[in-house]
Amino acid sequence: MYAGVRLLLDRAGLQTVDRIRLAGAFGSHIDTRYAMVLGLIPDCDLNNVESAGNAAGTGARIALLNMAARREIEVLVRSIEKIETAVEPKFQEYFVDAMAIPNKSDQFPKLFSVMRKPAAKSCGGDADSGRSRRRRRKRASRT
Repeated sequence: MYAGVRLLLDRAGLQTVDRIRLAGAFGSHIDTRYAMVLGLIPDCDLNNVESAGNAAGTGARIALLNMAARREIEVLVRSIEKIETAVEPKFQEYFVDAMAIPNKSDQFPKLFSVMRKPAAKSCGGDADSGRSRRRRRKRASRT
């Protein structure tokens, strides 16, 4: 999600988001602070991150029951620009940065002004880190 939002921000010429609305069961049950720490969503004032509930179901009901809203939806759908993440050069970079906890490149100043930042972990390892380990299969005993 983070990488997709960053691509949208790039396309819009923006650096930050002011508000985030998360839809569905995911948006209803996730703790937004930890969603940010885990790199799922970009930095935003936590008071401006909210759940939209069952947005797909609500939108479907509106489209079925309200002809004026349906026409408005049809007009909006024609203006949507698709961004293919697989061919966007920055997507992989944003995705990999978001995999680091906390984010490898973004500092998340709004989030870490209200909670303690986790300690950064080093990527270095010991002398064994380059070797692969093999697990032994348990043999079934024959009785």
